[in-house]
Amino acid sequence: MRITPSILNADFAQLGAEIGRVPSADAIHIDVMDNHFVPNMTLGLPVVESLRAATDQMLDIHLMIEDPDRWAPQYAEVGAESVTFHMEAAHAPIRLARELHTQGARAGIGLKPATPASAVADLLGEVDMVLVMSVEPGFGGQKFLDLVLPKVAELRRMISADGLDIWLQMDGGVSMETIERCVEAGADTFVAGSAVFGCDQPDEMVAALRRLAEETDKNTGRTTGCACQGSGR
Repeated sequence: MRITPSILNADFAQLGAEIGRVPSADAIHIDVMDNHFVPNMTLGLPVVESLRAATDQMLDIHLMIEDPDRWAPQYAEVGAESVTFHMEAAHAPIRLARELHTQGARAGIGLKPATPASAVADLLGEVDMVLVMSVEPGFGGQKFLDLVLPKVAELRRMISADGLDIWLQMDGGVSMETIERCVEAGADTFVAGSAVFGCDQPDEMVAALRRLAEETDKNTGRTTGCACQGSGR
């Protein structure tokens, strides 16, 4: 069970210090938005490059942009260990995933709430992670959409049936109130933004979320994902 706090809900004026407040996080989730693919604009390549120099923690980049085929490899080049692009935006997803691997990064593919699991069925052998949006992408602090849970369960069945080592990440509205349902559906990696950075002791919340996820996973009697950690494929 991996907890990857999103700095979308952190203090943008002190991002380096904010990342330092969650030392036990499995990765730092960075949302890159261009005000085209989603109706919001956040940070971009120069900021990610600066954060790479400021922390040794794994950087998990989530590109919510129109042209990931052009930009995604550059995030790998500056040292991001994981780069996720959206299925709805990529023109050549297989080629892009392979290019990210060539750059030494894990390749993730993201799905909006309305995009079915079948959209990535033929791509699972090419990627290291599938990210399922459990809110409409663009803004933090939204309410969790339970309607995506059957899609998560379907993706878990597909991954398990093929014997693949793929992380299944939930992004949006993940909290102590929703993470159990995510684990039960089959997710093993969780993006938590406001739940983490909205509390006084964010690293304690990271630990609490992980404990609850691990307990829930144990109670299901099912191992949802691989036990490995780190940036290797």
